[in-house]
Amino acid sequence: MAKTIMGKIRSNTQGEGGATLGTYLFDCLKKEGVTEVFGVPGDYNFTLFDTLEEYEGVKMVPARNELNGGYAADGYARVKGLAALITTFGVGELSAVNAIAGAYSENVPIVHIVGSPKSQKQKQQKLMHHTLMDGDFDAFRRVYEPISAYTAILTPDNAMAEIPKAISIAKRTKKPVYLSVALDLVQQPLTMKAPKPEEAKTNDSSLKSASKHARKMLKSAKQVLLLSDAQVKSWKWEPLVRALAEQLQIPVASTIMGKGGFDESHPNHIGTYGGKTGNESVSKAVDDSDCLIIAGYVPSDTNLGGEGSEPNPKKTIVIHPESTIVGGQIYADIRGEDMLRELAALGLTAELPVPAADRPYNSGTQLDGSHPLKAKEYYPLIQRLLQPGDIVIAETGTLAYGLSQVQLPQGATYIAQGGWQSIGYATPATLGACIAAPKRRVLLFTGDGSLQMTVQELSSMMAYGCKPIIFVLNNRGYTIEKHLNFRTPPHNQPYNEIPGWNYLKLIEAFGGHAYTERVRTIGELARAFRDAELQRSDKLCLIEMVVPDDMDAPEYLRQVSSEMEKQENKSKK
Repeated sequence: MAKTIMGKIRSNTQGEGGATLGTYLFDCLKKEGVTEVFGVPGDYNFTLFDTLEEYEGVKMVPARNELNGGYAADGYARVKGLAALITTFGVGELSAVNAIAGAYSENVPIVHIVGSPKSQKQKQQKLMHHTLMDGDFDAFRRVYEPISAYTAILTPDNAMAEIPKAISIAKRTKKPVYLSVALDLVQQPLTMKAPKPEEAKTNDSSLKSASKHARKMLKSAKQVLLLSDAQVKSWKWEPLVRALAEQLQIPVASTIMGKGGFDESHPNHIGTYGGKTGNESVSKAVDDSDCLIIAGYVPSDTNLGGEGSEPNPKKTIVIHPESTIVGGQIYADIRGEDMLRELAALGLTAELPVPAADRPYNSGTQLDGSHPLKAKEYYPLIQRLLQPGDIVIAETGTLAYGLSQVQLPQGATYIAQGGWQSIGYATPATLGACIAAPKRRVLLFTGDGSLQMTVQELSSMMAYGCKPIIFVLNNRGYTIEKHLNFRTPPHNQPYNEIPGWNYLKLIEAFGGHAYTERVRTIGELARAFRDAELQRSDKLCLIEMVVPDDMDAPEYLRQVSSEMEKQENKSKK
């Protein structure tokens, strides 16, 4: 039976003069729909943990380390829209840096709360443990400045101004914010109020000018295509982008980082765009369009497939969260959602019909159940077994490349680090997603090398009653790295090999109970998937996929590796 998270939740703790700094902080988070907070206890954040233990409506979800706690908060925020993480000063917050940097890169809003030494000790510049022993208590906040949209040191005097401001910035920018509070101030009563932060508004004149320019481009275009990118997911524009595509009656492609931001079962969706390395027919449709609408554009190497795939700015309408670029001209102070509505209201429709979608895994070929596991067969099987409403989490590695080409069912949420690509992210992110949406089916696809980095959160999942179906691809090493390091033959890369683990025994080692299965053929995988579906109502499920060829990989990864090699050889000439 699953353990209760941090004991029984009781009533809010109030100071004599009203809310304390700590209870006000959790009030603000609860108001935003944050009902769980991730973190790891440490002696400088004990008052934060004690306050939360007594607080009604928000639970603590302890992770096994701060890095994993940050990844879990990231996964939670991608489902619920905002997350919170508590760490201790110095050693704890620095352990979470990679996770917070990833959230910054990927536009994921997390409120990172750090418990620091007593305020008087800081004023006296005492040499305290968990510090650099130089009396500088602001050093770690400065570390967080480049990877946070806002940082602040909380006191009872400024808390009612700084906390709402930080949360507002996190919501507006979709990036992490950093709040530090001394151990002795958390349970102190608040002493000052502050006005509500103002939200950014669209400049009507700028919107009118952008709309007029866009209308002119669209009216003269014969082939219009909508590209749905990463920021569509971060800013929750999915309904608006869908409405725009339906109103204009135009085809839609998703980028690699934007996958899942547009319903892939929709008749207007034609596939995933990956530039030179992506699906040929989708790339051709994008290149042939004489007007390209890009919603939430992130022109990264992941999305463009390397150099040379950048669209012509003269034929693009690029919609950003707070500006729009039409034909290369920037129109500032326009909220992206307002521009999307404006385009949909223009009353224009495309001249040409939406082309048929090209789905790499839509093969109608009957699979031979006795075949050893190979990428070209298990990805089509995975696509057929996905269900509407699934949360699909793809680890950085061969699985992320393969799953990027899978057609998602209606209502599916797709979570992957398309930009930051930190190996080990997906397992803790699965914990966060399960906590955020306990009634939805959560599927984690991770590699053996990735799992070995953050495996401890399997223990957390079982302790807190999470029931994902986990697929561990056992190809005995970092196959992704072997393909991307095209300069050196795989057999000369001993650094990309890993120790062999008995992954099924991990459940016993972590003291939990789960359905486990080791599979080596397509037929065994299909049966294990069906069995896991029957078992997942009351337990976590783990399926180990043993692949005989350690260089087996999806075709898309092979294309990426080949294109990288071509570009490097070209640069040497």
